[in-house]
Amino acid sequence: METALTRLVGVRHPIVQTGMGWVAGPRLVSAAANAGALGVLASATMTPDRLRAAIREVRSRTPAPFGVNLRADAGDARDRVRIIVAEGVRVASFALAPSRELIAELKDAGVVVIPSIGARRHAEKVAAWGADAVIVQGGEGGGHTGEVATTVLLPQVVDAVDIPVVAAGGFFDGRGLVAALAYGAAGVAMGTRFLLTSDSTVPDAVKARYLTATVNDVTVTTAVDGLPHRMLRTELVDSLEGAGRTRTLARAVRRAAAFRELSGLTWSRMVRDGLAMRHGRDLTWSQVLLAANTPMLLRASMVEGRADLGVMASGQVAGVIEDLPSCAALVDRVMAEAEHTLRTLPAPGPPS
Repeated sequence: METALTRLVGVRHPIVQTGMGWVAGPRLVSAAANAGALGVLASATMTPDRLRAAIREVRSRTPAPFGVNLRADAGDARDRVRIIVAEGVRVASFALAPSRELIAELKDAGVVVIPSIGARRHAEKVAAWGADAVIVQGGEGGGHTGEVATTVLLPQVVDAVDIPVVAAGGFFDGRGLVAALAYGAAGVAMGTRFLLTSDSTVPDAVKARYLTATVNDVTVTTAVDGLPHRMLRTELVDSLEGAGRTRTLARAVRRAAAFRELSGLTWSRMVRDGLAMRHGRDLTWSQVLLAANTPMLLRASMVEGRADLGVMASGQVAGVIEDLPSCAALVDRVMAEAEHTLRTLPAPGPPS
């Protein structure tokens, strides 16, 4: 199936595997790329040296194009851009809108720039700055999210910009892909659906927790870092929502110290990164520290398998996913479902 997305990035199918921290590592990214989708490596939880090694590992596993996801507000974003350029990565995606200067630097090097956005005005801004495409995430999507549903936000953005638009938030099968194409999108991006594959390195116990979740078990909370964050309701979420300020601050400091040791970041850099995530919101110091060390909360679940102590970012689709196919089987199934759906759509009747 050829679309503006497949032509832009050189993949076989209009499907993107999103860059999820601690989840979208070399194994998942290369499996998605070999399946014909655009695999995207998550770099926010990697040191620059680890990012360079991960890019090379993906390339050793697949000849297909792939991307790297960056945090545009990170203090070392420009250093990571230089690694992407030097390593010849095809696509740079951003969890937040990158600056005009970062977009220009990447485009001058021939890298395709695809920011993720959650509002029409953000899409218009990055398109004016030269972004090649945008990923539009509606409120159904996992992680930091907005309030507008994909079915409302997507057509707004499609009508507002002249670059390819990729739909995210609520997609898991071929019917969703056809629906997104009908809205004018060039493809779909899926996070939770790729997390729940056999190629994902997420521990089996955590995957089992996702598979048993219902739609009502996926919640949005501001208790983790002060921003709306869609995740599975866990013991940690309950405790954060019920804890007082002193207890929350103490817990945030402990986790921040662990993340500092793991990442090599200084305290000042962590606080700057946490402040950068405030986006004009009035956050407490515990929330600033939690914002800076949210990767540790994700790591507890996604790497260590501690579903009781970690954050489990999740789209609402977790409530309707029931299996763990390989990336190849998943992509084949999505495309087969899409083709079947297109063939069986009722023909339009005569005009009235």
